Amino acid sequence: MPDNLLLIYLLPLLLIWMVWIAYGKLRSRRSRAILDDNIQAGLMEPNTLHPVIDPALCLGCAACARACPEKTIIGIIDGKAALIEPSMCVGHGACATACPTNAISLVFGSETRGVDIPLLSPQFETSVPGIFIAGELGGMGLIKNAIEQGRQAIVHAAQRARSIESEPDALDVVIVGCGPAGIAASLGAIEQKLKFVTIDQSTLGGTVAHFPRGKLVMTAPATLPLVGKVRFGEVSKEKLLAFWQQVLADTGLAPQFEQQVQAVQARDGLFDVVTSRGTYRTRTVLLAIGRRGTPRTLDVPGEELGKVVYRLIDPEQYAGRKVLVVGGGDSALEAAMRIAEQSGTQVTLSYRSEAYSRARSRNREGMARALAEGRVTELLGSKVEKIEGDAVTLQHRGERLRIANDDVIICAGGILPTQFLHDMGIRVETKFGVV
Repeated sequence: MPDNLLLIYLLPLLLIWMVWIAYGKLRSRRSRAILDDNIQAGLMEPNTLHPVIDPALCLGCAACARACPEKTIIGIIDGKAALIEPSMCVGHGACATACPTNAISLVFGSETRGVDIPLLSPQFETSVPGIFIAGELGGMGLIKNAIEQGRQAIVHAAQRARSIESEPDALDVVIVGCGPAGIAASLGAIEQKLKFVTIDQSTLGGTVAHFPRGKLVMTAPATLPLVGKVRFGEVSKEKLLAFWQQVLADTGLAPQFEQQVQAVQARDGLFDVVTSRGTYRTRTVLLAIGRRGTPRTLDVPGEELGKVVYRLIDPEQYAGRKVLVVGGGDSALEAAMRIAEQSGTQVTLSYRSEAYSRARSRNREGMARALAEGRVTELLGSKVEKIEGDAVTLQHRGERLRIANDDVIICAGGILPTQFLHDMGIRVETKFGVV
């Protein structure tokens, strides 16, 4: 009888153990496949704050992976946590907080690629007194972090502005950027009764506004001045932007869009913020811009035409049109494939190299299917020479091609605002895998 009881208890435990081992192997294979895909695509360099995992301390409990809002950034390989999608990490730091053994350190950059981070005081002030930075530009991702930094930074900017009594007609602060950090700072400026203006080179929402339609955005509860606690988890881009629009309507916040900052110049103890529309005289400046900076251009004749854009927003608007997509990364391939799904489109993809070396395998495979089905025309080894109202001229393997065209989407990445910061005198430190 005792032996039978022992079997009764041991068999379920053995079964559970075998299922757990099988699940661990499956999980490891999936994580390894994602990691290998990113290695092959050359996407192993994080863009911002990211985790470094000490395998000697890691238990493989997956608490870090569960805590990550993005879900696929950290995986478990052979019983240890690993950063499997480094380029997608937004630096929220929840993984380090969740780790029970302190096996995770949060760092900027890597041993092979440095990340430029402006030096900030605990009050979010740069090395130039009176210029503050909040949000992604300071190295912190995630909407919750950006909101919190914007909320705190405007308090310190207000304190400095009130200490400067010269030129009563000057603004207290110019807020540059209308993403989460900029909106939070702007609402804080209203709450602080400051004289201010908020400007953005693009539209409401910052980086989120340029995501493809329907993309899910990961965020977390945060507190907005004048609004209070905001509770979002996984939310669509459209719902989040609608929320920001409602915030503007409810609070009377009126940002100035399509206005690019060209220079910030210190003069007589204040600042002249020179934009594409004029100059603002202000006591302080709060930079709440992203790290992508301005889009990288092709510098070709005709690029200033209204038919040229630098990211895909709504594929449906291109139905029935002739579209050229320029680029060979994930964003270019995804744009070409999504536009090709629309009725009556003629999509051409131009890329200067002979292979998509920095695109994930799922996008390379998707493009191969689109080419086989005749939904996309591919011009590898090509370069745009000229853009006209109804056509585009390209050099393709020694030949000049002129193709009919209605729209051009350039997916060539962005120029980091490092030079912009240097021109203001802001000290920037390049970090190679350190905090």
